[in-house]
Amino acid sequence: MKPISDILFIISNGLLIPVILSLLFLLSLSLIRAIGFYHLFREHRRISDALKTVVGNYSLDSLKETLDSLNDLEDSPEIRCLRLLVSHSADADYCEHALGDYQIEIERKLSKSRLLVKFGPMLGLMGTLIPMGPALVGLSAGDISSMAYNMQVAFATTVIGMLIAAIGLLQLQSDKRFFARSFNDIGFILRKIIGI
Repeated sequence: MKPISDILFIISNGLLIPVILSLLFLLSLSLIRAIGFYHLFREHRRISDALKTVVGNYSLDSLKETLDSLNDLEDSPEIRCLRLLVSHSADADYCEHALGDYQIEIERKLSKSRLLVKFGPMLGLMGTLIPMGPALVGLSAGDISSMAYNMQVAFATTVIGMLIAAIGLLQLQSDKRFFARSFNDIGFILRKIIGI
C-alpha cells in the first residue's frame, strides 16, 4: 500500500506547478475582463437603450435609423442579428435562424464567465490541498519553516481562486441580465418584422 500512496503523493505534488500556472492565467484573464468591463457595460447600455426605443415605438424605418446610429458597434452580435433581420425581412425562416444563431452567440459569450466561476474555485481548492501534504510532513518532522511556506501557498491559491470566481460571477450576472433583455427585445422585433 505504501508504494501506491507514494506514487499518488508524487503525482499530486507534481500537479502544484500546473495548478498555480493555471490560476495565474485565469487571474490575468479575469483582470483583463474586469478592466474592459466598463467599456462593455457602456456598450451594452447603449444597445439596450436603442432596443428599448425601437420596441417602444416600433417601425421598420425607426429600426433602420437606430441601426444607422449604432454603426460603430458593428461587431456586436445584437447589431449583426438586427441587420440580418432587416435585410432578410421577407424570409421568416431565415430570420428565425438568425435569432437562433444569436442565442448560440449569447451562450458562447456567457461560457467565458462561467469558466472563471467554475475553474477558479476548483483550481484554488487543488492549490490548497496539494501543499497540505508537505505541510503536514514538515510539521511531523519539526520543520516549521517548510510547513509555514506550504501553508502560505495553500492560502494564497484559495484566495486567488475565489477572486477569479468573484470577478467571473459579477460579469456573468451582468451579461445574463443584458442578454436576456436583448434576446426578448430582438424576439419582439422579429415577430414585428415577420408580421409586416
